[in-house]
Amino acid sequence: MTGSRAEAAYARAVTAFSTPTLDLLHGRFAPFVVASLTLLFTADRASVAVADAHAELGEVLDELRAAGYDDDRRLPSGSGRDVCRNWVRLGWLIQQIDDDVEVYRLSAHAVAALEISGRTGGGRTRVSNSRVRTLLDAVDHLSVSAEVDPVRRLARLYDERDLLDAEIARIQETGHADPADDEELLEEAENVLHLARELPADFTRVAESLRSMQRDVVAHLRRDERPTSEVLREYLQRAQDVMQSTPEGRAFAGALRLIGDPDRIDALTEQLRGLLGRPFARMLDAAQRAELDAIGRRVEQGVEEVLAAQRRASHVITGQVKTHDPLRDRQIDDLLRDVIAGLHGWSGPATVVDPVRSMPLIDLGHLRQTTSDIRPPRAPAPLADADDVDFLDHDTRAWGGPRYAELEEYVAGLGTDFDLADAFRSVPDAARRPVDLLGLLEIAHRNGLTEGDGISTVEALRPDGTSRRFAFGAVTARSTKEDSDDE
Repeated sequence: MTGSRAEAAYARAVTAFSTPTLDLLHGRFAPFVVASLTLLFTADRASVAVADAHAELGEVLDELRAAGYDDDRRLPSGSGRDVCRNWVRLGWLIQQIDDDVEVYRLSAHAVAALEISGRTGGGRTRVSNSRVRTLLDAVDHLSVSAEVDPVRRLARLYDERDLLDAEIARIQETGHADPADDEELLEEAENVLHLARELPADFTRVAESLRSMQRDVVAHLRRDERPTSEVLREYLQRAQDVMQSTPEGRAFAGALRLIGDPDRIDALTEQLRGLLGRPFARMLDAAQRAELDAIGRRVEQGVEEVLAAQRRASHVITGQVKTHDPLRDRQIDDLLRDVIAGLHGWSGPATVVDPVRSMPLIDLGHLRQTTSDIRPPRAPAPLADADDVDFLDHDTRAWGGPRYAELEEYVAGLGTDFDLADAFRSVPDAARRPVDLLGLLEIAHRNGLTEGDGISTVEALRPDGTSRRFAFGAVTARSTKEDSDDE
């Protein structure tokens, strides 16, 4: 009998020490892990972007190594990125996507380990009047809640009412309330801090149970062990009632009725700020005061973490049900298994891997075929002369391109050399449009021109009567093209 009891106790201890919580505290780098996680995650920072965590942890490692703490191998090797990835593998960090950003969160095991470390090394732990009274009040409340005899239940309620009436009468008679002494209030504050340290781990355990339930639902759905209609009915209903699917979720739903009200959270925050202004609060150290002030934010962030996990689980399960394709899922699973098997084959140190010298050709099957015309393509028909173009009306031509015929005839009568700007100013209004200025420049370039040092300005007229000024380098042009045969 003794041996079986000893073996059972030993088995329980082995199981406890195999959890990530005690593994974190029992490891060689435990002080560094606890210190780093405490710096990265605070009451106001429940999640940290992956890139930021890698950079900040790298700075912590550099500072400690520079201070000489790595002389006796008290720090892990590698960069901040390597250390964070190892912590994810060990179950101390959770990597997830929040608002399209990849972040790290503390796991429930890491939160519990930090709570144990903080409680052990963060001040005195004593059997105080406040802590014993908390236990007695909890037992008394449990007893009252479990009472089935209406006579005893009424007797308890009458006693509570008599005590309250006596306290009310005393305050009304004396005109002031008598607070407890500072030492007793300090014990009460330490008890509050002790209770508050357990909340983050509780909230994280609820969120992780919801994520675990989500993975189980998706895994069962992908296995496709039952008819699709049955799977749809069951898992759509489970997605709607995801908070009721786990014992932790049901417990949290009950607690949410007490702490989920924003007004109650605001009232809690105001109460804590009021307590920090009392004389007894000066007996708390700076860390305890900051921890007391952050209780409201911790509760609010814990509630939001669980609700976010609930929303994410509902979204993933509903999306998986809507897009469920058993054939495609099996193909993906087979492909992943082939890839993993191939990677295992490359894992040996002396493994020789043949390089990929060419990409495989895709099998397109039979393509539609048509008989090509073996005759060569014909040349396009020549463009029609401008005289052969029929415009719909006068306005259409007015908004067209340069009037080359009129401009060439005009230039031919200007003499041997002429100033382009002066020539454009004398053009009839119908041919003094902006496009005609370009046409005149083109004709001058074709016939030969000389650029001067000055700047010429002209005013062009649009068909609608508006004008526009242009400036360009002074140009002296020839009225006719120089003939190379004159040589």
